[in-house]
Amino acid sequence: MAAAGGDKLPMEMCKGINGLDKVVLREARGSSAEVYLYGGHVTSWKNDHGEELLFVSSKAVFKPPKPIRGGIPICFPQFASHGGLESHGFARNRVWSIESDPPPFPTNSASKAHVDLILKPTEEDLKIWPHSFEFRLRVALGPGGDLLLTSRVRNTSTDGKPFSFTFAYHTYFAVSDISEVRVEGLETLDYLDNLQSKERFTEQGDAITFESELCGIHGTKGQRRLRISGMRSTSTCCAWKLQLWRSPSR
Repeated sequence: MAAAGGDKLPMEMCKGINGLDKVVLREARGSSAEVYLYGGHVTSWKNDHGEELLFVSSKAVFKPPKPIRGGIPICFPQFASHGGLESHGFARNRVWSIESDPPPFPTNSASKAHVDLILKPTEEDLKIWPHSFEFRLRVALGPGGDLLLTSRVRNTSTDGKPFSFTFAYHTYFAVSDISEVRVEGLETLDYLDNLQSKERFTEQGDAITFESELCGIHGTKGQRRLRISGMRSTSTCCAWKLQLWRSPSR
């Protein structure tokens, strides 16, 4: 699939590892992203210099039903082990569909480098989590190469009964020197320390740095803007839940 005159398309469908379908997004200035339909999973985000900003493990297995290790896994309808489902839910190991005509967004993006995905539960999903839903995900590249993920969950049950869920973008950033990384925006939040039997603490400092292994789950009601610096590119994101860790695995 190629554009006339040899120009690269802002959105291109192609085959990825092990023949899995993926979408490649390209912004005019040179940034790019790759999204696998399996898991609705972003596996690559490169800036306009071609530097990879996401980490994907060399041990990642691109073969269902194993979730892809690295990139940006979608945790839904359960984050971590906080519920009765498998850890992080089932959305990350389901095949999503491309939606050609999604419902309008409150604010439309002018970017042509975007793809709209949708996930609906299968009969097997409804047996383990009996709630009908539509999960829509838009992945877009902004004019400056920013990676924008927007999620919308719709309750499609016929009885109209509400349901609750937990959700996260479990992002793996590429880092050259972990000692240079700072995470700002979590001050005063409570968190569970997984290295101390999930004991609850309150974040005291104005920034988190990584001098030793960390594995905590921070939670907050509403949005909290985070700034992560010291990587190949400084990132700003809004988050409801964030898990921080330092792992020796590659």
